[in-house]
Amino acid sequence: MVVLATKCYVEGDARERALDSLDSLVANDLAELAVEWTIGVLDTEFVSVTVDGDDETVARNLLRERWGEITDHFDDGETYVGTLRSWDDDGWTLDAGEPIEISRDDLGLGPGDPSQIRDRFGVVQHTPLRFVYDADGGHRLADESRDMLYDWSRSDDDDGASSGGRLNVNSATRGEVRATLNRAGHARDVITVERLGLLEQSVVCAEGTDPPGLLASVGEYLPAELKAVVP
Repeated sequence: MVVLATKCYVEGDARERALDSLDSLVANDLAELAVEWTIGVLDTEFVSVTVDGDDETVARNLLRERWGEITDHFDDGETYVGTLRSWDDDGWTLDAGEPIEISRDDLGLGPGDPSQIRDRFGVVQHTPLRFVYDADGGHRLADESRDMLYDWSRSDDDDGASSGGRLNVNSATRGEVRATLNRAGHARDVITVERLGLLEQSVVCAEGTDPPGLLASVGEYLPAELKAVVP
């Protein structure tokens, strides 16, 4: 069994849709392997995938690479994945199977208190983030996650194309976010929807789009936390 570093925290029909979406993603990833799988949700809300078959070792490694893994063993100085659980004046707390507290200074994301930093970079709750584990408790946000957040706030992408900012969303699958944008008449305002986790998405806005305005327009359709990122 692999415990993926992504959560399913919605209920009812929304949970069924989310798990159906995940099953389709797993099917695409493991299509060429001789395996069968079962998806479940643990009491901690993390998603588990049980894999059986001749290629089960390869399949588990693919899932770990794609989603990250929640483990009960940490080595000092190694990088792991947790989901944003909470924040206070001292820093952010990630859920990596156990609480991982990262102080404001060890976030490495510039000035402001932890809530202001979260708002500035548009980090919605449950977003998967990588961290470097410290056996003495001095955990820090990994360079990979810092770079990702700074990239969100840039005015252009790696190819030099202008960006209109982002709208980050939780509690909805990528398909649900796309459908909502279309229903609200914003298909042309969006370049793509990037998947951060099962229920956490980042809408990449086209040049000239106003992310706060997009948030106000689609917010009534999405029972979710939404945060705008303005370059």
